[in-house]
Amino acid sequence: MKKLLILPLIFVFFGCTTNVSEEDLTMLNGYWEIQQVTFADGSTKEFNVNPTVDYIEMEAMKGFRKKMQPKFDGTYTTSNDAELFTIIEKDDYFEFQYNNDMSTWEEKIISISNNHFSVENTEAITYTYKRFEPINATE
Repeated sequence: MKKLLILPLIFVFFGCTTNVSEEDLTMLNGYWEIQQVTFADGSTKEFNVNPTVDYIEMEAMKGFRKKMQPKFDGTYTTSNDAELFTIIEKDDYFEFQYNNDMSTWEEKIISISNNHFSVENTEAITYTYKRFEPINATE
């Protein structure tokens, strides 16, 4: 009977850990658009159209994130503003750590794949992104 109780606990424990490795972090480089926000109470907000996308560039666990506005010709407009970050390895996960003149905050990296990634902030709000596919009206 004890074995039957221990087995589900093992599945719960391993099911709650993230599977993000340091090698996976390189997949963050590129253009991303917000797909969904899941709030702490479980409610969600879907984003079907985005006027801006996030451009992430990182190397050696440091980088920046910047808002870009895609244009129909496949180019982007942006300002010179960028959020600098460092990725820190915690016990069993990685997190973005942002620090600017006005604020400091963290986002836990939940998952990363070639086409999606998600982060969770300290208020238990999860942001899910999908890889941005540029619109090219000249084709």
